[in-house]
Amino acid sequence: MQAAPSLRPEISSDFRAEALREIRAFTRDWTKRDDRLAAVSYGATFALYFSTLWLAVALWPTAWLVALPLIAFNALMGVRLYVLQHDCGHGSLFSTKGRNDLAGHGLSIFTLTPYRVMQSNHNDHHSHLGNLDERETTEIFTMTLREWAAAGFWRRLWYRIYRNPLVMIPVGGLFTYVLAYRWPKNASRVDPKGVILHNLGLTAWVGLIWVIAGVTGVMVYAATVFVAACIGVFLVYLQHNFEDTWWDRKPDLNPARAALQGSSALDLGWWFDLAVANITYHDIHHFNANIPSYRLRACHRALREKYEVPTIGWAEALRSFTLKLWDEDQGRLVTFPRKLSSAMARTA
Repeated sequence: MQAAPSLRPEISSDFRAEALREIRAFTRDWTKRDDRLAAVSYGATFALYFSTLWLAVALWPTAWLVALPLIAFNALMGVRLYVLQHDCGHGSLFSTKGRNDLAGHGLSIFTLTPYRVMQSNHNDHHSHLGNLDERETTEIFTMTLREWAAAGFWRRLWYRIYRNPLVMIPVGGLFTYVLAYRWPKNASRVDPKGVILHNLGLTAWVGLIWVIAGVTGVMVYAATVFVAACIGVFLVYLQHNFEDTWWDRKPDLNPARAALQGSSALDLGWWFDLAVANITYHDIHHFNANIPSYRLRACHRALREKYEVPTIGWAEALRSFTLKLWDEDQGRLVTFPRKLSSAMARTA
């Protein structure tokens, strides 16, 4: 029996325009919006978010060991709300633009993310995915091996600290969601009024928690935000930072290859997929952003019946955090070199 062709272009010699057209046609069959499924996903996530937050606050003074897993679960629901907001930004959760925008704005306070700014940032990310000359649009900055070779002591030190998971995940998460979105760098051109209203709404939400539950409520809420931010950065990193990812420069940059090879398919278990609204299947999301989150997993599983689709399990996911630099010669993400080759040093 002939082996199924690989979804990753560099592996399969028969990955041609015809195959891309076939995959496009296949994924289009999964783009139908269903407002009932969207409403259930939206409403159920909010219900679990509010109920677990309330239970964690209520139990903390007397049963904090029970409250801790509730905080973790609430953080996952916060991440799921962000994924739903991301869907709204693509216009893929509900059937109309108006419903998606209304739902996206409604999620904004609880994701700590102004809707229009998120939408603009993420559209830039999709537009420049895999482009080595546009790396400022990626959520995690990546140096090339040549840039590392040419860098001085302080730049290397900064980058080592930045790419350290113990810094990148907790500090990066808090900086992005707690600080950076309060005055985003593009706020002057992307909905400045919306950013101000968002911050006022977030202040009111935290104030309401204070009025109802006092210091305990605010502390528990802060803990859920911290855990959610860490999970968010963990996922964002793995979506494009793994050994066989793909970067290139124009005119050789291929958007289809950047989507399918430069984005990961994380196979971390059904429960994890459910908790994060299937954002784990990031390769076909980038290939066709019109697929709603409630259809992504089924679409990916069906695609695996036709193509060999490389996936990343927990072991490879954790190992990916040791990869730091893009090697343009090997075409893969690599660890920090112990010693640069003399040829590389001369090139630098």
